[in-house]
Amino acid sequence: MPTIRSMLLSAGVALAALSLPASASAVNVTVGLGDQNVSMFDQEPFKDLKIKRVRYFIQWDAAKDPYQLQLADVFVDHARQNGVQVFMTPSTNDLRSKRAKLPSVKAYKRQVGKLVRRYREMGVEEWGVWNEANHTTQPTYRSPKRAAQFFKAMYQLCKGCDKIVALDVLDQTSPAVGSYISKFYGSLNKTWRKRANLVGIHNYSDVNRKRAKGTLDAFRTTRRYNSRAKFWLTETGGLVNFGRAWPCNEKRAANRITYMFKFAKKYDRYIDRLYAYAYWGDDCKGFDAGLVNADGSTRPGYTAFKRGMRGFKR
Repeated sequence: MPTIRSMLLSAGVALAALSLPASASAVNVTVGLGDQNVSMFDQEPFKDLKIKRVRYFIQWDAAKDPYQLQLADVFVDHARQNGVQVFMTPSTNDLRSKRAKLPSVKAYKRQVGKLVRRYREMGVEEWGVWNEANHTTQPTYRSPKRAAQFFKAMYQLCKGCDKIVALDVLDQTSPAVGSYISKFYGSLNKTWRKRANLVGIHNYSDVNRKRAKGTLDAFRTTRRYNSRAKFWLTETGGLVNFGRAWPCNEKRAANRITYMFKFAKKYDRYIDRLYAYAYWGDDCKGFDAGLVNADGSTRPGYTAFKRGMRGFKR
């Protein structure tokens, strides 16, 4: 017969177990954060999140611009000093819609190759091929074939890299994201389709409308060409402010962040990683999806993000 002491100890252990947060591996999705501002690493709220992975996008031809290189150098260096791994993705050099010039494959190899060599020396071993390839601000938006050629180039430039996100797309429905993905994979032969086993999705539309339409289209279409493909939500989050559709509202954004985590948990059989964007907000002066205000004070979205991370991997 157990003693009163052993019964009390057993009860204490049970109560302690109930009070513990969910296991860090309860959801098989790793959570990271995207931002372009290096000052993030020095903020106590950021440190409290215990983020170990961040995303940074860089102009594809930044090697020609000392200022852009300096920004990236400082960001990567601070990440390394804080024990944080950087996932880097080349992007447009002109954010105006339909204005950026599409690089040739030769130019991509030359300019992006310089970035790969530079930042691999600084410890960056996870790369995207091109940021949000199907969006009109990107020169690849009308050329999934060129995006496929860029993937082949990056695969060769980054031999031995830990991860390469072969295609990175927005979850738009008009034109449908699945159409772009089909044309991308249709430009690859069987061998290269097998290598294109990691696809990134920016699913702002789904998360902020509390739906799954575009993201599921991307899942289904990709899996038709590569049944073992996995997905990263390379950019997602709750929109605090964006155009007329999303007027400034911090509580709404926090609600969508909560949905973002529910979504990732529901579809964790597909999703390996999630990068929310962004840490810093802009006081609703334009596109704003920040977890904190420009003065560093936290928003409701920060609280929702910190709570939502429980049970996810870091």
